Amino acid sequence: MTNLFSKAVGGAFIAAAYAALAACGSDGGEAPQENAGDFIAAAIANPERAGDEVADDPLRKPAEVLAFTGVEPGMTVFEMEAGHGYYTELLSYIVGETGSIVMQNPPAFDSFAGAAVARRLDGNRLPNVRHARCNFDELTADDETVDIVTWFLGPHELYFMPAGVEDLGDEKRSYQEIYRVLKPGGYFVVLDHAAAPGAPKSTGGDTHRIDPAIVLALAEENGFELVDQSDILRNPDDNYDLGVFHPEVRRKTDRFLFKFRKPA
Repeated sequence: MTNLFSKAVGGAFIAAAYAALAACGSDGGEAPQENAGDFIAAAIANPERAGDEVADDPLRKPAEVLAFTGVEPGMTVFEMEAGHGYYTELLSYIVGETGSIVMQNPPAFDSFAGAAVARRLDGNRLPNVRHARCNFDELTADDETVDIVTWFLGPHELYFMPAGVEDLGDEKRSYQEIYRVLKPGGYFVVLDHAAAPGAPKSTGGDTHRIDPAIVLALAEENGFELVDQSDILRNPDDNYDLGVFHPEVRRKTDRFLFKFRKPA
């Protein structure tokens, strides 16, 4: 795959969307809110995307998820636990040349995601993306410099202890770090696999799930206000007793989606 910003993407609609992005970014400004959906649609339709990731779209619903985040051209997004970079690619296209993405994974994830991250960023093909290897409680961003922090399929990892690793970050300090890097009025968007109501935090390590109430409480205790939530990825037929990688539920788990705001 080639550098997005050095090669025109195919299709009249996509070309028009990125022409608009270039125009609105020429003075460092952002696109108006009413155009955000066009940039998201163009990013998803981009023929530069890998085929296996496109095949995942019906289950992951990226158009709806990205619209929920409020991401627009020109923004700075800190993507916690980016994994292999499915959303990194899309976010990079959307924020464009005037925006930036921090693609974060803990160092303990190198064996899982390192090669995939290297391939995605090889040759500076996503020039607005910076890779950060840091734990969740040591985010590599300056104070109040980020418009949106996303944490997709990740808060449960605070309770997961990979072999040979003490932890991936203290839970309270992790939420404090998110608050620190966000601009006043910025958004923290959380997506994760749901555990049964009342389930202990230990499910984060056992089944890679978390009770949504735990995330809600931690966010509010650390200064965030809940401003929206979505049921677009909820699945009432999920079996909470099964780990998220079990074939019966893999990619079909009950997933909650919260949007928090740092007060202005």
